[in-house]
Amino acid sequence: MPADPLHSAGKPQRSTTSQPPSGSGASAIEVRRSARRRRTVSAYREGDRTVVLIPARMSEAEEKRWVTVMLDKLAAQESKRVLGDTELAERAERLSAQYFDGRARPTSVRWVTNQNTRWGSCTPSEGSIRLSHRLQGMPEYVVDYVLLHELAHLLVPGHGPRFWRPSAGRPRGVTVPCGGLCTGSVPTYSGVGDCR
Repeated sequence: MPADPLHSAGKPQRSTTSQPPSGSGASAIEVRRSARRRRTVSAYREGDRTVVLIPARMSEAEEKRWVTVMLDKLAAQESKRVLGDTELAERAERLSAQYFDGRARPTSVRWVTNQNTRWGSCTPSEGSIRLSHRLQGMPEYVVDYVLLHELAHLLVPGHGPRFWRPSAGRPRGVTVPCGGLCTGSVPTYSGVGDCR
């Protein structure tokens, strides 16, 4: 029987879960110790919990200190990245000016919580763009990609051949890695044309 990768480095990996102080609004914290991890500490959000990865040899005092440090770092990152509806609309306006010569003019741009199977949607007849709340906290280039995609729909509705043509009003010279957001490969944007 093959060796268990979690236990193959000698000492087994230990995981502890704790609840944050009441009233803090934070999620559960899971600390995962690894014998393979030597010096680095990292943390990320996983569903409704925060996972902190630390070396197995770390003392409990060091663990507590690093958990606090990593929670502070995550909170700082998340507070910088989350845009409100107003900032999102301003960002869409800047992107439209930069890539579409201001031709894509949404009447509203906002976050919504009812889109669990889509990253964004656009209603060209109303000029409204909605982005899934699941994009909040993702890297800016991901939010920009979805915003650009939805802005392009204000110029060319639907996903027909005209939408994917370089002349569909998409940004010139922009290749956006979509981080798995797209079902197919992301086209390289090679030019901006008119959308007649």
